[in-house]
Amino acid sequence: MTPHVYPEGCAFNTLEDIRGKKVTVMGLGLNGGGEACVRFFLHHGAYVTVTDMKTAEQLAPTINSIGTDPSLDLSRLRYVLGEHRIEDFENADCVIKNPGVKIQGNKFLATAKAIETDISIFLHFTKAPIIAVTGSKGKSSTVSALSYALNQAGFKCFLGGNITVSPLTFLSKTDGTTPVVLELSSWQLADLRGRKALKPKISIITKIVPDHQNWYGDMDSYVEDKKLIYADQDEKDFTILDFDDDDYLRDCANPKAGCRCWGDLFASETKGRVLRYSKNELPADVAGVFQKNESREFTAGYVRLPTDLMSAHARNKCLQVEQIMGSLQVPGNHMKINVLNAGLALYLMGVAAEQSMNILGEWKGITHRLEKFHEWESPVDGREISFFNDSCATVPEAAAAASQSFEQKVIFITGGTDKGLDFLPLAKCLSGEDGSRFKPYEIYLLAGTGTDKLLPLLKERNVNYYGPFDSLSILLGMLKTNLMSETASKIYGKPVGGNRIPVVFSPGATSFGMFTNEFDRGNKFKSMVKEIF
Repeated sequence: MTPHVYPEGCAFNTLEDIRGKKVTVMGLGLNGGGEACVRFFLHHGAYVTVTDMKTAEQLAPTINSIGTDPSLDLSRLRYVLGEHRIEDFENADCVIKNPGVKIQGNKFLATAKAIETDISIFLHFTKAPIIAVTGSKGKSSTVSALSYALNQAGFKCFLGGNITVSPLTFLSKTDGTTPVVLELSSWQLADLRGRKALKPKISIITKIVPDHQNWYGDMDSYVEDKKLIYADQDEKDFTILDFDDDDYLRDCANPKAGCRCWGDLFASETKGRVLRYSKNELPADVAGVFQKNESREFTAGYVRLPTDLMSAHARNKCLQVEQIMGSLQVPGNHMKINVLNAGLALYLMGVAAEQSMNILGEWKGITHRLEKFHEWESPVDGREISFFNDSCATVPEAAAAASQSFEQKVIFITGGTDKGLDFLPLAKCLSGEDGSRFKPYEIYLLAGTGTDKLLPLLKERNVNYYGPFDSLSILLGMLKTNLMSETASKIYGKPVGGNRIPVVFSPGATSFGMFTNEFDRGNKFKSMVKEIF
């Protein structure tokens, strides 16, 4: 399918141009993006039509939030719910598109005079320096660690994008001194193609693995949208890319000569200054950040850049490398690379290495990403259990990484709805076939079309599991029964004081069907755990 290219520029020349215009918001939703658009355009004097295929009952929380705000002129607002009408698109001066709606073949969007998104509007009017992050795994953790650290370091920093915060909520607070960290999905990037609106001071592409293949159909189309993050960068900007091997040679239809990984491909195309990240020490001629195992228990992170990019302290001391990452509070080897990338961006923003190391060491992680939220002690044998919510792990590779994040065996809960992905990496990890050190004590499967693909792969490898379960409550009930059984010591070993067993909910799939979205899934998991345990 040929990608859609939008016209350069914006439907509005100035914010004052919005007053009196007819704006249709396509998709209100429950995650805040649609609501932010409605509020923004009402505040700027537009006549707003909200259209959504969901009903008023389904959208009640968002509708109530808007309807009870006395600062909004609700006489300028109308809802068309449970359907879309062509006239609401034809007659609008501008349609605000939801990134989860394909423009190709959409008869409603085809009639629109102009199409924008909350991201495109924000980028057109902000003067803030942009740090943009995309990728398949680790986006949210990277942007969260980075925005936290920038604020702790004294910047007035804002965080938005795919992390469920629309940047329109803070547009008026930004200026040339307020860095904005944006998490951008492939869909959000696709909606910027041709606009010349995104020119990040720093762009980061995290690990690339197959994702959204039910939408794209092939990896090359998916990655083409990811590339838009650096499309308009120049030699004054920085592009931070993976250096480690991946499945590029397998997944790319026509690999580029001399490229062994996705990071190599991106590095060959961007006009920005290329910096790389790795789990191992980088070759001497490659600039960037890398991890180094100082001991079995401790991995440090180091930065090595061209002399002009090293800090004044490093230049004065003739240091070729500086440590920017030490001990972390968040679990998981995969989390270390996300924090390390945040550390590199901090370094480029002028934050001292030691200060970065201290601040990143205080970061406690984010909701729905290996989030520790509950502890429980068995009344039968005193066994101690910690519960972790990793509901935002929506690809099999992320779930596999979560299962290995604790330097010990875990009780693992996974499964959900398929989005055209290969579950073999997860099956190989859970069986130990890929060399993973820690096979789970037990595996509990949540029902779904993705789980249906995982089941035969587990059976082929003689991996035992419970389920699939059609509800979290039944699954957790079975888990509690097993933890309190007379045979618990045979399964989990004898209880040892202070040695808590992690229960990790990392679906590795989407949530649709049983839940509204991954956030709803994570919240319901946490609620049910606290109710049952």
